[in-house]
Amino acid sequence: MNTKETDIANVILIVISLALAFSLPFQLFLFSYAFLGPLHYLTEINWLKEKNYFLKETKWVGLFVLMAFLVTIPFFLRLHLPGGINKVPFVKSVADFLTKSGDEITMMAVVIALGLIYFKAKKHLLLFLVPALTLTCLALNYFPDFALALAIFVPTIVHVYLFTLLFMIYGTINSKSTPGIIAIVLVVLVPFIIMVSKVNPTDYFPLKESVVNSYNSTSFGILNYGIAKFLLPIPVADAGFLSVIGIKIQIFIAFAYTYHYLNWFSKTSIIGWNKNLSRTKTLSILAIWAVSVALYLYSFKIGFLALLLLSLVHVFLEFPLNVTSIKGIVAKVTRK
Repeated sequence: MNTKETDIANVILIVISLALAFSLPFQLFLFSYAFLGPLHYLTEINWLKEKNYFLKETKWVGLFVLMAFLVTIPFFLRLHLPGGINKVPFVKSVADFLTKSGDEITMMAVVIALGLIYFKAKKHLLLFLVPALTLTCLALNYFPDFALALAIFVPTIVHVYLFTLLFMIYGTINSKSTPGIIAIVLVVLVPFIIMVSKVNPTDYFPLKESVVNSYNSTSFGILNYGIAKFLLPIPVADAGFLSVIGIKIQIFIAFAYTYHYLNWFSKTSIIGWNKNLSRTKTLSILAIWAVSVALYLYSFKIGFLALLLLSLVHVFLEFPLNVTSIKGIVAKVTRK
């Protein structure tokens, strides 16, 4: 497909994703996360590798992987040893420390990506990173609520919604495609459409036991709680899963994740992420994807834990691309 055809397809995918999110907000999210997510992680990481991760020197890749690993540890420990973690003081201390440091690690990754894209000379990079990282840590320490919001939102909603939107804007600025502009407007309007829509919680409950268990056995509820706490001027108790606000939050989450994945797969011919997929790589990716889906079908918690690191690695490795997109948008806008 050419750019115009791809953008038209994306307009259709936005409408379909939103319609399904309204109909099955909890089920759609779980399906997209388990079935589309792993294939997206694997194909995007391979594409980023072929693009040298949008970095001048790929030696920094190991640092991004390490930071993603450190952020993953407390989630893994608390979900793998929910009760036993308190019986092992050292393990609990490590989990508590990394949990408190998760926001700083995440923002450090973003700041490092920013420096790597904007500064090529090592001395300039160091002159930027030292004060920037220091100020980042101090700011997060003095604004703990803001820090917690960043830790929750950057790897999740910011990644699947905001960065997807920025990527769309960057591509449309270059192509000047009318359907592309329509797609951008629709994505921007989605939160407002959900906000003003009438929903009846009784239409969504009771949920199947498997759906409830999938949410209860993972950390997904943290995202819903975070959005309710930091973005809504109401008591968090009034934004539970059974409430109107809770349903609307879940509809947005389901849409954001589903369209994020579909947007990636729809732009195969534009981005060309499949061009360097050899037969061996393709079979390897499909095999890992099949195992991942099987794990989710066997136990959503086991699948979540098995794929958690891969999920966060793909988020952190994408930071340089996100900064590149922002830089490209700024450059285009300031030239006009």
